[in-house]
Amino acid sequence: MTLYLVGLGLYDAKDITLRGLEAVKSCDTIYLEHYTSILAQDKESLEKLYEKEVQIASRDMVEKEAEEKLILPAKEKNVALLIVGDVFGATTHTDLLVRAKEAGVNVEVIFNASILNAIGIVGLELYKYGKTTSIVFPDDNWLPETPYEVIKNNKSLGLHTLCLLDIKVAEPTKEDLIRQARGEQVTAAPPRYMTVNQGLAVLKQIEEKRQDGIITDDMQVIGVARLGQPDYVIKSGTLKEILEFDFGSPLHCLIIPGKLHHIEEEALL
Repeated sequence: MTLYLVGLGLYDAKDITLRGLEAVKSCDTIYLEHYTSILAQDKESLEKLYEKEVQIASRDMVEKEAEEKLILPAKEKNVALLIVGDVFGATTHTDLLVRAKEAGVNVEVIFNASILNAIGIVGLELYKYGKTTSIVFPDDNWLPETPYEVIKNNKSLGLHTLCLLDIKVAEPTKEDLIRQARGEQVTAAPPRYMTVNQGLAVLKQIEEKRQDGIITDDMQVIGVARLGQPDYVIKSGTLKEILEFDFGSPLHCLIIPGKLHHIEEEALL
């Protein structure tokens, strides 16, 4: 019996690897992690391909109920957790792997493409990226300055910075779960996906406070949208220019280049 951690890739149901598909078809229970990223298709498309039911796994379930829902059941049957992108794009899944192994559960990891390697299509050398960071929505005057610090440190070394942009998926409250159990209709708040433009606005807001001259209107930035999908967009320009550009539907990410090699400069033209 096995706990399968399966990367799904970046676009749709067909991005799963053949080995991943074979594993999923062997499973008795299948969960789709639905909070660190999203696919361009809904879970019904996955169910049609797998010919099996797929259950949505919330952050709370994966982080707080993993033993009950994932780890212990995998001692008696095959269980799969499907993860958009690659399995280890989020630390949550590393923690799950460690906990499962400590519990004596057999774990099989099936890798796939993620933003961390697909970003190579932009034309910047993957070896020249520094620490990756995340930009989050400001919340009740709480605005973490971590991305600013990461960009500052990476730029000091001539390294590029990949900024992942926030996804807010409303978790059901206890009251919602009670109402669902009663068969009542519960309307969840729609998810929010940060745009390139919003991410840049957050960086400018931090700059106004810090005044270190790291984020300026004339600095070069690169906005990326829907990487891995047929209609992906890559747009390079000054921060002021990119702020005015419409990148369309999610998911978006942002790159702050470091020192550019001439081949990288040509790739961005």
